[in-house]
Amino acid sequence: MIIQSKKHDVSTELNYWDDPGDGSAPTPIFIGKGHITNERAHLPHKFIISDVSGDEGQYTLDGHGFQYLLSPSAEKDFIDDQKIEQEYYPECEKLLKELTGASRVHIFNHKVRRGPTQWHHLGLKNLANRGPVTKTHVDQSYAGAEMRLRFELPEEAAELVKKRYQIINVWRPIRTILKDPVAVADANTVPDEDLVAAVMVENGYHGEQWVVRHSPNHQWYFKHGLSPEEVLLIKCFDSRESVARRALHSAFEDPEYRDLESRQSIEVRCLVLYDT
Repeated sequence: MIIQSKKHDVSTELNYWDDPGDGSAPTPIFIGKGHITNERAHLPHKFIISDVSGDEGQYTLDGHGFQYLLSPSAEKDFIDDQKIEQEYYPECEKLLKELTGASRVHIFNHKVRRGPTQWHHLGLKNLANRGPVTKTHVDQSYAGAEMRLRFELPEEAAELVKKRYQIINVWRPIRTILKDPVAVADANTVPDEDLVAAVMVENGYHGEQWVVRHSPNHQWYFKHGLSPEEVLLIKCFDSRESVARRALHSAFEDPEYRDLESRQSIEVRCLVLYDT
């Protein structure tokens, strides 16, 4: 059982895509050779991020697009990529299969973040200092999710797209999170009309994600002091149209903890596959 704590709602800013209004596409992001180039224009907008502490059970993947779970891991440091893949990946697969009833989980990558808030501006080899993403987004658009499925499982994709599939990120603190926590938006408050497809090229793979037009109707949540014993599941895509299909997310600044050391976290990106 997750221990209840006092609510810690945060008044802050979230960065939304700066829509030029002329119909032009968002600037592509390029990742490769140890470097990321992200010149996509965003503007800050004020929001209250609501703390779900004590009410975690009210928020579910299919109901809202995200879910918090108590799920301790045998891995504590997340330094060795080979160890992460051999020992932590199976934990994530087991967690998702048990929670969702999926028949199979295919993990396609993971990201460890230990760098400073403004890591994008560190210049060449900035990926060595990968930090939080402080821009509202969804990792895959609807088309981008199918692109990823076809890229990862090309021999099976023609049949897999006929069945339910999802992309879910398993997001875990490596140390308890106070600085630069992650906010997630209730999918029910974000209509598809607010989402704009945007190209992201990573190591030669041409993918497509969502950027977001600002709306004051978006409702944002986080859990204050999320611990390494817990995970946040973020749904990036669901082929089933009758449930929450995607959750916007972004790191944000909590002014109370601005001067702490850099956040440490890991996210594991998973294709979640079903028999029907």
